[in-house]
Amino acid sequence: MIENTERIATTDGEMEAYSFRPEGDGAFPAVILYMDAPGIREELYDFCRRIAGEGYFALLPDMYYRLGKLRFEPKDLAEGSPGRERMFEAMNSLNIGLVMDDTRGMLDFLAAHPNVKAGPKGCIGYCMCGQYVVSAAGTYPEDFGAVASLYGVGIVTDKEDSPHLLLKKVQGELYFGFASDDPYVPDDVISTLRAELDAHGVKHRLDIWPDTHHGFCFPGRPVYAQDAAEKVWEIVFEMYARALPR
Repeated sequence: MIENTERIATTDGEMEAYSFRPEGDGAFPAVILYMDAPGIREELYDFCRRIAGEGYFALLPDMYYRLGKLRFEPKDLAEGSPGRERMFEAMNSLNIGLVMDDTRGMLDFLAAHPNVKAGPKGCIGYCMCGQYVVSAAGTYPEDFGAVASLYGVGIVTDKEDSPHLLLKKVQGELYFGFASDDPYVPDDVISTLRAELDAHGVKHRLDIWPDTHHGFCFPGRPVYAQDAAEKVWEIVFEMYARALPR
């Protein structure tokens, strides 16, 4: 596997990102991994290695680049800790407009990369980035063919830029995986999301995984649910195989 640090031009400067791809000189369909709130760490590198191992060019952007090179250690993110407070400050420094601008930069970077195959891209987002991958699917519908949101937050809001309002523009396939116990996802979100997806005929699958909690996909967390997490990978890779021609 080939791993590189990349520099991506954005409207606000230069974003560091990390790429992972199979060996060889071939061109591979691209998948962007949008991080969760704790940000860049080895766990996300491992996720990208897994994606690349399936034959894709995986791109992991450091979405906190405007704040410098932030790194959070899981041990420093306990409830009420200064580290957790700083993490939420970083998370709240982002918004849909900024991330869509950054996504444009990522798409331009991928379009120019010799090891990225032309055609539809995939993406996957966890937690805070559920809202961003859904927004990307609706903002750049001709670019994204397969989008996965895992226990995503902020997908349905009362704001004018609520991501669910963009579903009418989506051309690709969507996967939503929610935890059965998630205090960050209000009760009305899933019903509203289902109604909007059905109203616009969006190709999708939505699962609520029994006996799981927010964060269940990450092996490094106490709430990790291995069976559900592995099944999610299987579903996502099946979607990529359908939607991202090799």
